[in-house]
Amino acid sequence: MELCLAHPAVKAFVCGALSGTCSTLLFQPLDLIKTRLQTLRRDVRRGSPRIGMVAVVVSVVRTESILGLWKGVSPSFVRCVPGVGIYFGTFHALKQHFFLERSPGPGEAVLLGAAARAVAGVFMLPVTVVKARYESGMYSYGSVFGALSSMCRTEGPQALYSGLTATLLRDVPFSGMYVMFYTQVKATLPQAVGLSPCAPLANFGCGVLAGAMASLVTQPADVIKTHVQVSPQLFRRHMDVVWYVYKVQGLTGFFRGVVPRSLRRTMMAAMAWTVYEQLMAQVGLKS
Repeated sequence: MELCLAHPAVKAFVCGALSGTCSTLLFQPLDLIKTRLQTLRRDVRRGSPRIGMVAVVVSVVRTESILGLWKGVSPSFVRCVPGVGIYFGTFHALKQHFFLERSPGPGEAVLLGAAARAVAGVFMLPVTVVKARYESGMYSYGSVFGALSSMCRTEGPQALYSGLTATLLRDVPFSGMYVMFYTQVKATLPQAVGLSPCAPLANFGCGVLAGAMASLVTQPADVIKTHVQVSPQLFRRHMDVVWYVYKVQGLTGFFRGVVPRSLRRTMMAAMAWTVYEQLMAQVGLKS
């Protein structure tokens, strides 16, 4: 058991899981707001008054209390804590295997981040589906595992992997581009910064910049993924969502919820990487 826990990939998993715990708890309200914005009433038509973040927050607090902003935090924890752990564990294992003697180049960093996210994304997708339904406010599940059981019983096991394509199209490019932007921006910093007490703040700043760029590019896939997972009875194919969003909301519909999602993904990724790198340094491993 001690030998297993001493393995670098296991240490990376634990560091990643701890970083995922911090970032998930802090930024869950932004994810709920993003999901609510993307799943507004079906009768909303193009040209209707725009409903923004503030209106959603006020509505949630008024009808569900302040804690309503953390609705879906349980499936978020079930997904993100092991999910981030799997991501960083896979990332570290791949990096140690292929890039032990040197740092990956920009293209290699894209592939490294994408591969790690693909593994974590496929493994944790069933909980991602439940999380999206919790946050939409359209379902009343008693627990995460009760939701998984109910979905299997009423919709079939395939429901657990609804939106797989859109999820991978969103998360894999995001992680690939994030790692590339993050490593390249970080490489431009003077070496003295990385050794100074300001290193965590500098790493966080690099993460914010990388996350903002990656989030914007992958937003349309997130909109499609949310609709497929929340309303599988209405959208059997991803193209059905594309047509619906374009017909009802226009091109801007593919960027609905971009502000809360960009804030959340950017801040979560930046915090996760900052905490991960600090914890890895504490256990004597190079991140």
